[in-house]
Amino acid sequence: MKRVQLAAVSTASTNDTIVILAEKDRLDTLDANLAPSEMTFLRQAVDRDVQSFFFPRSEGAVFVRLLKPEPNPAIALENARIAGSALLRELRQYKIQSVTLRNLCAIDRTLAFAEGLALGSYQFLKYFSEPSKKEKAFTEIRLENTSFSPEEIEEANILLESVFLTRDFVNEPLSHFDSVQLAKAVEAAGKQFGFSVDVMGKDKIESLKMGGLLAVNKASSTPPQFCILEWKPENASNKKPIILVGKGVVYDTGGLSLKPSEGMDYMKCDMAGGASVVGTMGAVAKSKLPLHVIGLIPVTDNKIGEAAMAPGDVITMSSGTTVEVLNTDAEGRLILADALLFAQKYDPELVIDLATLTGSAVRALGNHVICYMGTANDDVKKQLESSGFNTYERLVELPLWKEFGDDLKSNIADLKNIGSSNAGMITAGKFLEHFVKYPWLHLDIAGPAYLRVANGYRTKEGTGVGVRLLFDFFKKHYQSR
Repeated sequence: MKRVQLAAVSTASTNDTIVILAEKDRLDTLDANLAPSEMTFLRQAVDRDVQSFFFPRSEGAVFVRLLKPEPNPAIALENARIAGSALLRELRQYKIQSVTLRNLCAIDRTLAFAEGLALGSYQFLKYFSEPSKKEKAFTEIRLENTSFSPEEIEEANILLESVFLTRDFVNEPLSHFDSVQLAKAVEAAGKQFGFSVDVMGKDKIESLKMGGLLAVNKASSTPPQFCILEWKPENASNKKPIILVGKGVVYDTGGLSLKPSEGMDYMKCDMAGGASVVGTMGAVAKSKLPLHVIGLIPVTDNKIGEAAMAPGDVITMSSGTTVEVLNTDAEGRLILADALLFAQKYDPELVIDLATLTGSAVRALGNHVICYMGTANDDVKKQLESSGFNTYERLVELPLWKEFGDDLKSNIADLKNIGSSNAGMITAGKFLEHFVKYPWLHLDIAGPAYLRVANGYRTKEGTGVGVRLLFDFFKKHYQSR
């Protein structure tokens, strides 16, 4: 299906559907855009606190959205995104496939409005027998006489494409997206967006003694994969690479520590961290950011079977660290540890991992927040949190105090893979911390990565969280230094 694109135009055509963004205290700006009778109706309705209007025309139509002034820029942009997404239902009701946005607000928020409208239009229809009957086509958003540059609009299109790719990855079912198929899809994405991809198979993984990835994969008939993605432009501003690590569990039964059936219904999403790495690499490469960025994705399923890793087993990581596995459903940290150890070879400036790692993160913070922790300096954390508010993919930092590590002490090995039932998202972070010797941040995206009910422009199922956040972070914190 064709997905929506943004474009700049100087003037709307007479038969275009126009969406006017205005403000309640600047209604006079609408006089030149609406007929006198329409203005009379609008003013009367505004007095009753109506914010949305539709005026049908013989040629085209006019929608008016009154955006409230907001002193906080991040909230103002998010309000515009939400308003854009909310308009989509009306456009689909009238089978409108393209619109022209006209700004009459004191501050131009049309790009954020367009972003919300476009992101909300996403559909995953690949496996319907007749997808054309399900498609609600929405193809173009034009920004009239916009204050945004062609480069900004192109960047927005790249981000949309990258988020849609990430959502597609997450929404793919295991029946069509096992470990090998995911690795091939990563290679295809590299060709599409312009980054290089190297995929290591089981033999290479064994030679590197990646004990976590191999142990999780023991019961599977599909071999593990380890994907290395790289964007290294000649004008890179960083001497040491930034590394993104993404959890790539294509399906998680919990292993012998079996999940309840309802807990497995959506476990195709357990590779959302890896998908976000692919989408972020796509955005970085296609926009040609002058940064050296590497992505690492350990890929496997976590199944049950005669050869499955069992509670009580002891495995050895490539560093020589031994781990007592007390819960096979705490598998993500095992494969991430292998990738974090592998990252050391690059002498990285910063490593960020993304993973749908713990249910405790969801119980603590819900679906609206990424919980994060790590050893990077405060400046890096502040910049990441600032990007979180800019994109409204917000973060809350949790502590990595040494006392949390006491829960991971084993009687028979160097570490246990799980702590007590308390603060599970932090003890998971403490487990990962054991394997890092560089500035590092861990993002537990279990809450916002996959939604069972749509939330505005964050569509049901895969949301693509992390892509917009990290791109904004890279652009503002690294490119500008």
